[in-house]
Amino acid sequence: MKTKHFFKILSLFLIISVNVNGQDLLKQLQKELPNTYHKTIGTFKSTRIGLGHSVETRKKGALQLSLYNRYWNKPTATSQRFLADEVTTRYGLDYAFTDKFTAGIGYTNFDKITDGFLKYNLFQQTKGIKKMPISITLVQTFSHISLINANNDNFYDSNASEKYGFASQLLIARKINRLFSLQIAPTLVYRTETSVASNDPGTHFALVFAGRHKIGKHTSIVSEYGYVANPIKSVDTFNTFMAGINWEIGDIMAQFHVTNARNYAEDVFLTQTANNFNFKDPNLHFGVNVTYILHTKKNKVK
Repeated sequence: MKTKHFFKILSLFLIISVNVNGQDLLKQLQKELPNTYHKTIGTFKSTRIGLGHSVETRKKGALQLSLYNRYWNKPTATSQRFLADEVTTRYGLDYAFTDKFTAGIGYTNFDKITDGFLKYNLFQQTKGIKKMPISITLVQTFSHISLINANNDNFYDSNASEKYGFASQLLIARKINRLFSLQIAPTLVYRTETSVASNDPGTHFALVFAGRHKIGKHTSIVSEYGYVANPIKSVDTFNTFMAGINWEIGDIMAQFHVTNARNYAEDVFLTQTANNFNFKDPNLHFGVNVTYILHTKKNKVK
């Protein structure tokens, strides 16, 4: 009997000892291991949704080359050509100085507009111990148009020789799940030259809504709508709308979309879109955007 009691007491002691030591070891591991959290990636897959910017920035050292084309027809029957009457093209070059900071410049041949932007990712959506429910990115754009040979000079003072425009945006986005993402962008637009009528505002406030829905392994549907609270009064303008489909092919992103916006610079297409979104010529524009990522030595994975 004494032997049995001895083994029972020994077993109980071992169980208590293992339990205490296990708890101490777990506490020690929790102190030594860093706080784990996961960044949400691929909210929009591209730095632009279609018309405007997304919250995405490229990895440090990435060089993005872009070619945006937009086609439309003129309303007169005698002007119809094969496929399209008019084509506007934007050539763009973006570079990621850090994972969070990107700058870019572009030129549009149709309206002779030179545009550029500075973009900084302030917060990244995360999950885990450090939770951040949304991503926030700051964007500052600028554009310059020379009214000589420009195609939309009815928006500007005919006595002015050139015009500058600026757009400040706060991009707020959330990836709801692996298929669906949403973004809202409060935007302040400032134009150095008001339009023909002196009572037109030079500063505009806009809200841009955007969404992305993944429909396949390499394809997704995207859409944008830009609402301007105080539009130009002297010339009829309309809120912008875009719907398109993205196709990812490695480092190449191709997008096919329809929109009523003809221009590419934010301050221009938000405040100076002269066509409503419908299927009447020349209101509907068909666009093809292609971007290519060139990986430099700085952002190659070792």
